[in-house]
Amino acid sequence: MADDTDDILLEEKDSYALDDSLRGQVRRAVLDDDVAAIDRLMEPLHPADVADLLEQISAAERESLLQLWSTGIDGEVLSELEEGLREEVIAFLPSHVLAEAVRELDSDDVVDLVEYMEDAQQAAILDALDEADRAAVEEALSYPEDSAGRLMQREVVRAPEHWTVGEMIDHLRHHKADLPEQFYHIILVDPRMKPTGYVTLGRMLSTAREVELNQITEDSFRPIPATQPEEEVAYAFNQYHLISAPVVDDDGRLVGVITIDDAMIVQDAEAEEDILRLAGVGEGGLNDRVLETTKQRFPWLAVNLVTAILASLVIAQFEAAIAQIVALAVLMPIVASMGGNAGTQSLTVAVRAIATKDLTRSNLMRVVLREAGVGLINGLIFAVVMGLVGLVWFGSPMLGGVIAAAMVINLLVAGLAGILVPVVLDRLGVDPALASGAFVTTVTDVVGFFAFLGLAVLLLI
Repeated sequence: MADDTDDILLEEKDSYALDDSLRGQVRRAVLDDDVAAIDRLMEPLHPADVADLLEQISAAERESLLQLWSTGIDGEVLSELEEGLREEVIAFLPSHVLAEAVRELDSDDVVDLVEYMEDAQQAAILDALDEADRAAVEEALSYPEDSAGRLMQREVVRAPEHWTVGEMIDHLRHHKADLPEQFYHIILVDPRMKPTGYVTLGRMLSTAREVELNQITEDSFRPIPATQPEEEVAYAFNQYHLISAPVVDDDGRLVGVITIDDAMIVQDAEAEEDILRLAGVGEGGLNDRVLETTKQRFPWLAVNLVTAILASLVIAQFEAAIAQIVALAVLMPIVASMGGNAGTQSLTVAVRAIATKDLTRSNLMRVVLREAGVGLINGLIFAVVMGLVGLVWFGSPMLGGVIAAAMVINLLVAGLAGILVPVVLDRLGVDPALASGAFVTTVTDVVGFFAFLGLAVLLLI
């Protein structure tokens, strides 16, 4: 009969998520100081699931769990944790446990652990490494932040370009202890250590021993400069369907390799960052403290307050008209709300297209015209709807016509603003995901109120 742990694992295989019962059992085991139960529950879990569990329990429970867990946390779990929580967990760990965990990691994972840490924590981890690994990590840290040099791992499987398949296979067998845990290509180098091509393991193993490696290289070979920004690296991996790519220094010499798992982590992080910035919530996570989260969100709430005041100043110019026709106050928010939603739709598409390099100078005008067309058609459709609402609700055909015209104007402007604002900000070197939302909302609010109230003054009063 399967035990509770087996049931939990079966549920996880179905849902790819931690089951509530597991968290409950771990909490009870921690409360009872039951080391055996903790070991039994934690041992089968994947490092990513252990990281999820640590993120979903309280700080006090995390500290107790890490102290009671006899086998201890490993380096892969540290790599999976959110950045803020990772520093908290590292602070809980005894130095010998931390040293053992870090020694298991490839150099790129160690760099990912320490690059944003304070000096004291960074030194503690570097001291745990042997001399060669420490030198590799320190060299990686010498490259600019968010660059290929920070992303790469130094453990590379390379071979002289004149070697045969048989020589390479024999070399791998005789040096298996020195191989990276995972690798996908054999990188060929010339006598100056400059990469000239690479060979996939599958192609090599299916080729006769006497064939030279340089006869079976892949067309996808693309060296990456160590100083190249990591978002461009992720784009190259996605665009050219790369599995791994060699990293070269300023002289073109091989210094490391980037693998697809690291590139996809960057791509996911970039997409997540865009989503969070569009909402004005910074880059925080669920485990950030209240003050940290407040500091991240406050600036954009302040910006929104300023834009709201600007929209209110427009409304104030038509105070007398609103006092005469109360229906204007009732219908006014509808125009602004519809424009804001339409602008956000266009904005989201534009920001993502800029990030993926799909929106370029060559297709900009076509995309602008498309968004204008979408805004115009939607505006005409909802103009008919709101014209009927104005007629039926307030019995005024002219009022229905005013709100219908304002709806067309605002949705057309919203479509244009949603595409043009992020493009202009990108040209100016400002992150469009960070600043576009406030500008687009301001445009749609101001134009919506001005068009509706201005037309009302001209036609109704």
